[in-house]
Amino acid sequence: MRRAELIARLEGIPPFAHPRPELEQVVTPSEAAATLLLEAERIDGLDGRSVVDLGCGTGRLAIGAAMLGARPVTGIDVDPAVVEAARGAAQRAAVEARFEVADVRGVQGPVDLVLMNPPFGAQRRRADRPFWDRALALARRSIYAFALEESRTFIARRTVAAKAHVLDVTPVPWVLPRTFPHHTRRGVALGVDLWAIRTDEAR
Repeated sequence: MRRAELIARLEGIPPFAHPRPELEQVVTPSEAAATLLLEAERIDGLDGRSVVDLGCGTGRLAIGAAMLGARPVTGIDVDPAVVEAARGAAQRAAVEARFEVADVRGVQGPVDLVLMNPPFGAQRRRADRPFWDRALALARRSIYAFALEESRTFIARRTVAAKAHVLDVTPVPWVLPRTFPHHTRRGVALGVDLWAIRTDEAR
C-alpha cells in the first residue's frame, strides 16, 4: 500500500469523541501513524505478524497494521468508550482486529510486534512507564512507538536493562491540536521521536 493511500485510510478512523485529559487522549496524527507502520513494514514486515497496540485509543495503529496484513491484531485500552469506537472503525475498514478493555500492565503475550503511542506524561508524571515496561516484556521481535524527545535517556536505559537494543530514533513532525479546555492555541508543535527497538536478542 502506498503511503498516501495509507494516510487517507487512517484519516477515516475518527479521533476521540470525548477526550479525557487524565488519560492524555490525543489523536495520533495520520501522517505519523503511517510513518510508524511503514517503518515496521520495512524492517520486520507486517504480513502475518502478531501485533498488540498498547493504549490503542480509537485504533489507528492497530487498524493500520491489519490493513498491511498483520494478524492477529489486538488493541488494548482502559477506556471502554474508545474501545467501542475502535471496534466500529475496524468494522468499517473491513479488517480483522480485536479490541479489549484492559490495563496494559495485565496484558499477556508474547507477540511479534508491539506498536504504541503511549501517554507522554504531560498530565501524570511517569504515565508512560507501564507502557514501555510492558512493551519490552511482550515483544518477542520489535517495538515501534512514539515518545517525547525528553524521554530519550529514560527509554534508552529501559531498553538496555531489558537486554534489547535501539534500531533507530527518528524525529517525526507532530502538531498537537487543541483538544482539552486548557489548550489555548489551535495547535502546538511537539518534539516527538519514533523509536524502533529490537527485542528478539533478549529472548
